[in-house]
Amino acid sequence: MGGNGVLYPILGFASCVAFIYMSFGDLKLSSLPKGLSLSFVERNGSHFILDGKPLYVNGWNSYWLMAHSMDENSRGRVSVMLQAGAKMGLTVCRTWAFNDGGYEALQISPGQFDERVFQTVLTRKNTITGIEYRNDPTIFAWELINEPRCMSDPSGDTLQEWIEEMTGFIKSIDKNHLLTIGLEGLYGPKSPKSAVNPGEWASTLGSDFVRNSNITNVDFTSVHIYPDHWFHDLGFEEKQRYVSKWVRSHIEDCDEELKKPVMFTEYGLSNQNKDFQASQREQFYRTILDIIYKSAKKKGSGVGALVWQFLVEGIEEYNDDFGLVPWETPSIHKLTIQQSCRLARIQGLNQQTGNLKQLCS
Repeated sequence: MGGNGVLYPILGFASCVAFIYMSFGDLKLSSLPKGLSLSFVERNGSHFILDGKPLYVNGWNSYWLMAHSMDENSRGRVSVMLQAGAKMGLTVCRTWAFNDGGYEALQISPGQFDERVFQTVLTRKNTITGIEYRNDPTIFAWELINEPRCMSDPSGDTLQEWIEEMTGFIKSIDKNHLLTIGLEGLYGPKSPKSAVNPGEWASTLGSDFVRNSNITNVDFTSVHIYPDHWFHDLGFEEKQRYVSKWVRSHIEDCDEELKKPVMFTEYGLSNQNKDFQASQREQFYRTILDIIYKSAKKKGSGVGALVWQFLVEGIEEYNDDFGLVPWETPSIHKLTIQQSCRLARIQGLNQQTGNLKQLCS
């Protein structure tokens, strides 16, 4: 996309996604110890760094926060969700920061983006704090586009050029925040790891995890985990084995080649599977979270994961076959807290931070 919004055949479900940073489970800046300010999260090689110390992420997706925050009648649900996340020790929430079509749209039409709106988002001033978004450490990172594909150019060159241009543009405006692309994690046709893909179709979509992520302005890599979308004939145990291989493969890429952090920014298990049982979600989540914990414990590049998706009561129209209200599923609620606590212990945080100290005792 050039300055006039030149058309590119780039497809993605969303653009300009924000990661809200919650300071180790504490919801507001005012809840931090007196005299302590919130710093920007940085990258050092394959690790996130905050105030000189490694940071690992346990978080979630609630893409609907922006829509509900605009209406006084529904705004309270945003606070309820963020407070619930804080009580579970979660540190990052991924949410939309754009309009798709209509007034002030970021994506004007399929494949056509308005560069001006990118800049408007980054330079918008928070009406409560008076801080421009690009200067606000409450924002953990930006994501360029969710699940980008360019099926008209399976070579990947078109998407690669677009990512190079747009990451450079974002960084020219905002040098404070980390930036990721929003990839699914698929390997391209020339990748030695194309056999790891969920099928031959996956290498024809114009994206390549390693090639795209190796761009200088990309600070960390992103991967999604949806075996239900990828495999329709496999049973739960077979999907579990594949997911384990998928997660380990991308951590290996980032440990050995990319030397960047990898965050699994969406993972979920559909309740529409013909063999679905509620207990499977806990098993599925645990498989992913255990691998990340083991990577973090040995100081590897697996830095965190964000479940898709958490909701609160009363917003059924935003739910899908992956969503859940966490406190209504005690096993998931307990597992989520366990992951927050064991990542906090690696960082030595539960003895220092009020919310986590109480949560993990």
